[in-house]
Amino acid sequence: MNDKIVLITGATGGIGKAVAIALAKQDFTVVIHGRNRQKTEQVCEEIKATTGNDKVDMIVANLFSLQDVRNMANTFKQKYKRLDVLVNNAGGIMGKDRETTPGGIEKTMAINLLAPFLLTELLLDILKNSNDGRIINVSSNSHKLNAKPDFDDLSLEKGYNPLRAYGNAKLFLIWITQHLSQTLKQQGIKSITANTVHPGAVATNFGVESNLGAVLNFIAKLARPLFKTPEQGADTIVYLATSGEVNNISGKYFVNRKQASVTETYYSEKTEKAVWNYCMENTKVFRS
Repeated sequence: MNDKIVLITGATGGIGKAVAIALAKQDFTVVIHGRNRQKTEQVCEEIKATTGNDKVDMIVANLFSLQDVRNMANTFKQKYKRLDVLVNNAGGIMGKDRETTPGGIEKTMAINLLAPFLLTELLLDILKNSNDGRIINVSSNSHKLNAKPDFDDLSLEKGYNPLRAYGNAKLFLIWITQHLSQTLKQQGIKSITANTVHPGAVATNFGVESNLGAVLNFIAKLARPLFKTPEQGADTIVYLATSGEVNNISGKYFVNRKQASVTETYYSEKTEKAVWNYCMENTKVFRS
């Protein structure tokens, strides 16, 4: 019997769903997050039928809303007193025109950075109840290809383009994961690890509905046959969730089950701290 509990965001399709199925097959209690209630219910039943595991639960939230993130964490904690694995998988590339959430946050940063940051902060207390708590943040090699941060304008009020915004957010996600890992170590908390992963380019609808502009949409369609399947994309995430080989490894970036290098181009302790402070400031009211 496996009594481990996993929460996976963005789990109604693509990589997230593939991770949910793989972990349900390993007898985890799997809680999938989705944005649409009907679809999330449907996927929940599908995973139960596919795997024969009835311990599949669901939670609905719009992660563009930090209030929804907070409500989601509260709902989860009312039902579960422990969390063993948190997979922050939900994310996406936005359209060619800069958009903000009702709370005034640029949408790429909201979904790819602030939502996982806040959800992790709010669930840390029950991750501490696990003797092997694992936080897995899904990043991207876009952090090497597309990131070009402006530390005076982290939310790209000037110079926005969708790939730059996405690359920046995925780079910042790596940095806050490193920062969290160091903070946990400094606090003497050895039972929780936090790592990031690049799942590879995966043939899902991710970014396909984005209005990137005609040229980028055309390139994305041309490249689709070269992409991994969702199952292949899920592999390293499942590895990080389950393998004894990564016990006590924290603050690292993984590609194809191996530790990989992160771009150093924009990194310093000062820039990492600036991003951490940006996240703390923008989530402050939802953490109190």
